[in-house]
Amino acid sequence: MRPMHATSRLSVLVTVLVLLASAPWAPAAPVPPAAPAVSPAPRAVPSPASRAALADLPKDLPSLLSLYRELHASPELSLQETKTSARMAAEVSALGFEVTTGVGKTGVVAVLRNGPGPTLLIRTDMDGLPVVEATGLPFASKVRATTDEGIESGVMHACGHDVHMTAWVGTARRLVAARQRWSGTLVMIAQPAEERGTGARLMLKDGLYRRFPRPTHALAFHDSASLAAGTLGYSRGYALANVDSVDLVVKGVGGHGAYPHTTKDPIVLAARIVTALQTLVARELDPHQPAVVTVGSFHAGSKHNIISDQATLLITVRSYKDEVRKLLLDGIARIAKGEAIAAGVPADRMPVVTVRDEFTPATFNTPAFTELAVAQLTAHFGKARVQETLPPMGGEDFSQYYLADKSIESFIFWVGGVPRARWDATAGDVAKLPSLHSALWAPDAELTIRTAVEGMTTVALAVLASK
Repeated sequence: MRPMHATSRLSVLVTVLVLLASAPWAPAAPVPPAAPAVSPAPRAVPSPASRAALADLPKDLPSLLSLYRELHASPELSLQETKTSARMAAEVSALGFEVTTGVGKTGVVAVLRNGPGPTLLIRTDMDGLPVVEATGLPFASKVRATTDEGIESGVMHACGHDVHMTAWVGTARRLVAARQRWSGTLVMIAQPAEERGTGARLMLKDGLYRRFPRPTHALAFHDSASLAAGTLGYSRGYALANVDSVDLVVKGVGGHGAYPHTTKDPIVLAARIVTALQTLVARELDPHQPAVVTVGSFHAGSKHNIISDQATLLITVRSYKDEVRKLLLDGIARIAKGEAIAAGVPADRMPVVTVRDEFTPATFNTPAFTELAVAQLTAHFGKARVQETLPPMGGEDFSQYYLADKSIESFIFWVGGVPRARWDATAGDVAKLPSLHSALWAPDAELTIRTAVEGMTTVALAVLASK
């Protein structure tokens, strides 16, 4: 290349500087340093298999909505899901699955073998809650039942398990219709007692991984009262929390309300314990570790002028990591005993702490499956409808299927249920919207079910080997 003359180089330099100074796009402030390079997420495009599988979904929606209304109007409590499980069994049996009922008491396992390839477990839960419905829907539940604790109550699908079951059936129908486009084994399970955190454990104990094909992948979704209908959410790593239920019996020495000096008042002591428990999260736990300690019930006494001899606290404890869980549970016992000693309670009247066995371990989304699923969901729905969300402190015993065999890939995601008009009216302020477990929870059934079926089918076909 021929060298440029010095005068020419100077002229060019001056011209460039003038142009830069006058350019409308010239930066007004220093450009910040570039962010560290991040490995791109796997790219994906909607597959021909998913397009083919979902082609007839609009025609299937009226049938699915009819099933949804039927399920919504007839909920059953945990481990009482006899009619519900029979309904689920009938649906998958009609599709050609090998169906086994009574797994883990009322659970259903349906197997479809479709050649070599991965084994995909898809789970739905079935139980309703002891909640009196107040939605005003024409198909609202009027069911009443008695809990295991002997309490008669209305029963409602206030957590959306009716949506889950309907989408589970819809997904099974779509995958069967497209079975020429995938290869592998499909294990569809309808699980009891998710609300009590025992259903998955009961099914596993009853031989889920021994009597039926052991999955390579486990997939589920949950409807969300924190996302608009038609949108999806997911979390990487921990997706839901450890959940412990703790019963704390605070003992005292009862007596006459006019002579408190002759007693050891358990109500005052229990109140001090409630206050001190807040320091577990506020002062003993690393602020970077999420945790919740909530006293949900405080019962004591029977009359104005009687100091009772005990008070009972019912506590829910939420965490993600095992070491945080241990810190909280040990701390509850330590604080209760310490406050009792400080109050001068006799040694034989120390508080009794019982951690119930209905423990739900934290749910973990495995990295490889998460990246695959998110790529496919984003390709199908577009980035605007798929968002990464902070993991909530709610619990889900879907966690048990991965924890029983950590070689399994596991993924659970959220499907928004809030009707768009209500979402827009509140600007997405979830504090102004009914939550899950609310007597007012009424998702946009059609859009939520359609989105769930599309999402579950898309991810399932990404897992199952193509023929």
